[in-house]
Amino acid sequence: MNFTSLLLKWYNENKRDLPWRETRDPYKIWLSEIILQQTRIVQGLSYYHRFLDKFPDIQALADASEDEVLSLWQGLGYYSRARNLHYTAREIVKKNNGKFPDNYKGLLELKGIGPYTAAAIASMAFNKPHATVDGNVTRVLARYFGIDDPVNEAQVKNQINEAATELIDMVHPGMFNQAMMDLGATICKPGKPSCNICPLNNECVARIKGIEEIIPLKTSKVKQRERFFHFFLLHTHNGNDRIFLTEKREQNDIWKNLYQLPLIETPGVELPGKVMIQHPVLDRLISDNIPIIPEGRVQHINHMLTHQRLQAFFYNIPLPSDYYPNFDGAFNWVTFGAFQKLGKPVLITRFIERFRDFF
Repeated sequence: MNFTSLLLKWYNENKRDLPWRETRDPYKIWLSEIILQQTRIVQGLSYYHRFLDKFPDIQALADASEDEVLSLWQGLGYYSRARNLHYTAREIVKKNNGKFPDNYKGLLELKGIGPYTAAAIASMAFNKPHATVDGNVTRVLARYFGIDDPVNEAQVKNQINEAATELIDMVHPGMFNQAMMDLGATICKPGKPSCNICPLNNECVARIKGIEEIIPLKTSKVKQRERFFHFFLLHTHNGNDRIFLTEKREQNDIWKNLYQLPLIETPGVELPGKVMIQHPVLDRLISDNIPIIPEGRVQHINHMLTHQRLQAFFYNIPLPSDYYPNFDGAFNWVTFGAFQKLGKPVLITRFIERFRDFF
């Protein structure tokens, strides 16, 4: 038996039971693929069910507000995925009456859908022969063919894409793609693969040469960028309600369109006094002769992102009762209960949960 036959035989006997594999609905397949980008299945599965419960079809997702989508997405990270998901749902409803393009080229034109996701939807929903190549598939093919050049180099990427395209089952392309993903995720794992139970072990060059734990190779990773964030918990009373000030991130940076506490970013750990007047909120407080004096100790949280290490400092600043001036732009006073329903970075949620005595 050849590569493809052995793979599909193994898959039919060992495939994982995942809900999006029981459907040809492109909406459900698309939703699963977007959620599972940069996310492990064990985490993404609960989000998949929550999204379908709240937005059972593309019309429901298109009708939602961006804040609703971002709030439900909270904890998954890479929030541009959620914004693109929402934008694309609205575009499909508006321009195509809620119907997905049924071909790879049309899918690729949609915002947030790249070659991998387009191939996944095309093959699994519409049975089109387009190979999906992710980290799992790359690892399987690099080991099987003994490719010992860095797999993140353009020439090697093309080589692996061509190999996947040649091997794909033309009758069952969706099944082939899912089989490749399952093999990479459960057998041909990073580090030490389970070669003894792999259906392809007799012809695997890496296993034969004893280099299966060495490849695939990658060029060195990009060094993490360190950033210093200073957040200000400015809180007061509006009658019987305790409120605090939030701002919505609008710049093209991490956490775009999410809500946070007023923020100053500095080059280093220390917060120079002169920087504070550059923030419109703090400058207003200074102009109104409101003392900006932190109560208690400054709280510090380290927060890791894929390419960034954040050092976050939180300042608890009580304001005079009933002092809550209006600000232009993205600043709003909210209650703690209302804030819980807004989309916000995990870092801010960690602060709220960890330092409840702040409030």
